[in-house]
Amino acid sequence: MAQRLHLVFGGELVTPQKNVFRDVSQIHIVGMFPDYASAFSAWKAEAQRTVDNAHMRYFIAHIHRLRDEAQPGSQTEEMDS
Repeated sequence: MAQRLHLVFGGELVTPQKNVFRDVSQIHIVGMFPDYASAFSAWKAEAQRTVDNAHMRYFIAHIHRLRDEAQPGSQTEEMDS
């Protein structure tokens, strides 16, 4: 069975109306989680911690959706071969 990895990250946005980070070098990586429930819990904790700053946003990225195990590797993956 494939792992269902989830990345939780966030940072300050330029404007609350768009998902554009003010400073990409300051993105807060909360962590990688093995299931949606634990990722959601981490996301919720960070979102609640920063609730007073309208420009702060946290996201859950479904890392497992970025890779299809049935497909051959990309060129960058094959560079290390």
